[in-house]
Amino acid sequence: MNSTNSIDPRVMKELLQLQVMGKISLLSGDSETSSTDDSSDFSSLLNTLMGQVSGSGLDSQSLINPTSANNVPGSLGALNKAYTPLQSWSQSTSTSQFDTLIQEASAKYGVDESLVKAVIQQESDFNHQAVSPAGAKGLMQLMDGTGRGFGVTNPFDPKQNVDAGTHFLSNLIQKYNGNESVALAAYNAGPGRVDRLGIKNDQDLSNKLHQLPKETQAYVSQVLGHKMKFSL
Repeated sequence: MNSTNSIDPRVMKELLQLQVMGKISLLSGDSETSSTDDSSDFSSLLNTLMGQVSGSGLDSQSLINPTSANNVPGSLGALNKAYTPLQSWSQSTSTSQFDTLIQEASAKYGVDESLVKAVIQQESDFNHQAVSPAGAKGLMQLMDGTGRGFGVTNPFDPKQNVDAGTHFLSNLIQKYNGNESVALAAYNAGPGRVDRLGIKNDQDLSNKLHQLPKETQAYVSQVLGHKMKFSL
C-alpha cells in the first residue's frame, strides 16, 4: 500500500478509536476540565497520527466533530481525562478461541456481540482463569452468588461463564430499557447501588455518575470504547 495515496488501516483504526474516545464522558464533576481542553488534547494526538499519513485528504477537524450520536449517548460528552488511552490492538488471537461461545450467547440473549466482547476485555482481558481481589471469576468476572443464580457450576468454564454473564447483562439492559451505559454501571457496581441513586437512563447516569465509585465511572467509558473498537 502506498502511504502517500492511502491510509494504513491501522492508522485509520486508531483515528476512529480516538474519535470515539473523544465523545464519551465520565462527567466526574471536574469543573476545571473544559471541552476546549479535551478538543485540544485530541487535536494534538490526531495531528501526531496524521503525520504518519500524507496526501490522504483527511480533514482532522471533521474527525474532531463527528455526527455519531447514534453510536454513543450524546449525554456522555467528551471523555474524562482519567481515562487511560487504549493499548495497541492485538487481541485477535485471544478473542478468536471464544468467538463461537460469544456468538451463541449473543444470539441467545439478544446482546450485541461487540458489547459482550467489550465487557470480557475489560473484566478479564480474555483470561478465562482470571480471579479478582473481590473473588469475581472467569471471563466475565462473575461473583459466586451471581453465577449460581444463572446455573454456573464452574465459573472457569468459558461456556458457562459467557452464557451466564451475557444472560445477566441482557437482564440489566432490559431492566434499564435499553440504556447500555446504565446496564454497564449496574454490571460493575451492582443494580442495587444504581437503583438507590435513582439512575434509570443515560441522562440520569450523566447527572449522577460522580456519585458512583470511580472504578465504575471509568468502567462505563472504557467498555463503551472497547465496544466501538470491536465494531470496527
